[in-house]
Amino acid sequence: MNKVEMTEAIILAKSARNLSWEAIAEGIGMGTVWVTSACLGMNSMPAEPAAKLCALLELSDEVKAALMQYPTKQWQWQVPQDPLIYRLYEIVGVYGETLKEVIQEKFGDGIMSAIDFTMDVAKEENPKGDRVVLTMNGKFLPYKAW
Repeated sequence: MNKVEMTEAIILAKSARNLSWEAIAEGIGMGTVWVTSACLGMNSMPAEPAAKLCALLELSDEVKAALMQYPTKQWQWQVPQDPLIYRLYEIVGVYGETLKEVIQEKFGDGIMSAIDFTMDVAKEENPKGDRVVLTMNGKFLPYKAW
């Protein structure tokens, strides 16, 4: 089973049980964003949480094995048309250079890790309209001279 087939099986089982990603993550004791990413094929899942997920969703050992496979992380270079994903690209397009300047001013020459990294999505109720709160927390990795 490949990652695409795995994702399809997981989404079908999730839908059949009327579960949210948050409920699945809570059910296996892991973070919502990370579990969702692994189920969509962008991260590998260690054996124990993979077994818990497959038990929760009543999925086969083939799905477990696919969850544990190392992914090839790739995406299209063109800007996506989905409005939510497009807006994230827009944020990076408008504020990317600003974030780079501010991060490097505070930390020095380097980058934020996407490996030693966590992300959370929260909902903030607001009288002017509910707000999406994205929290990204990555280790700073300084560039080295040699």
